Amino acid sequence: MAPPAIHTRDLVKEYADVTALRGLSLTVEQGEFFGLLGPNGAGKTTFINVLVGLVRKTAGEATVFGHDVERDYREARDAIGLAPQEFNVDRFFPIREVLEHKAGYHGIPAAEARRRADEALKTVGIYDKRDTRFDWLSGGMKRRFMLARALVSDPDLLILDEPTAGVDVQLRHDLWEIINRMNDAGTTILLTTHYIEEAERLCDRVAIVDEGRKVEVASPGDLMDRGTDTITLGLRNPPATPPEVNLGGVTDVSLTDGRLLVTAARGSALVPDLIRELDERGFEVTDVDIERASLEEVFVDMTRSERAGGRRDESEDGEVGRAAAGTGGDAGTDVEVSR
Repeated sequence: MAPPAIHTRDLVKEYADVTALRGLSLTVEQGEFFGLLGPNGAGKTTFINVLVGLVRKTAGEATVFGHDVERDYREARDAIGLAPQEFNVDRFFPIREVLEHKAGYHGIPAAEARRRADEALKTVGIYDKRDTRFDWLSGGMKRRFMLARALVSDPDLLILDEPTAGVDVQLRHDLWEIINRMNDAGTTILLTTHYIEEAERLCDRVAIVDEGRKVEVASPGDLMDRGTDTITLGLRNPPATPPEVNLGGVTDVSLTDGRLLVTAARGSALVPDLIRELDERGFEVTDVDIERASLEEVFVDMTRSERAGGRRDESEDGEVGRAAAGTGGDAGTDVEVSR
């Protein structure tokens, strides 16, 4: 049986005054498109940095395709392509040369590195900028280049840390199409994002994390089923006050502008029984509209419940900043040869 793409058990990362990961256990199977959701400070970037070897775990286990991220560092890191949030790029060389250098860190011969660099730039749609320095690219092209850099080593696991942050809608959809094609071709993808729609549309499963802990792991659809849907019904002769509805899962019934609003868990499945009950009470339903709970609403509810009664730790930006201190602003660029 093939090992999972990512497996962590009881993963802990502590700094002097901050615990960034608190026993985080996750498994991502090979070929999955897996989302990692959480508020700022949840530990998402720390989790990624442990996987790629930028920080050392305090306790627990972490493997990539069965390779321990510390004992088998070279094998684990060679399997990963990382597109980080930050533009940690050598800005003094044309972008094609930057990609060739990156491929060289993975032991890829020069001629093959040139071929892969060109292929990666074509994949993300900026091959015509191959002789341009990174600083001279537009913001959107810089995001495309970060993805190209992650692809040049032909990774089995692609890690995307907020890949569409700050880009326009068209570019976001272009990047979605590129990474979907890669996933369809068998590449495992780990995505962190603040765009809940991104997780809904792309991910097979998502993990919600908060304060370094796992809150839940499920498919976006399963998570949305745990929220409350709003069913809006038009009635032929609406009453002055909302009728009583005796169905399990219903949490609220109200009238707005002559239309009946019913809030319920798994609202779609409830509609036939709801219409039948209203008909038995003499109410003729003329039309029905269902507004499903969004993943964003479920996410907010779950993280709010997880934090209830607890005090937030310092932000993830702070702890990541401390982790990078002393390694330079571009710590992630040449991590492959830093050990």
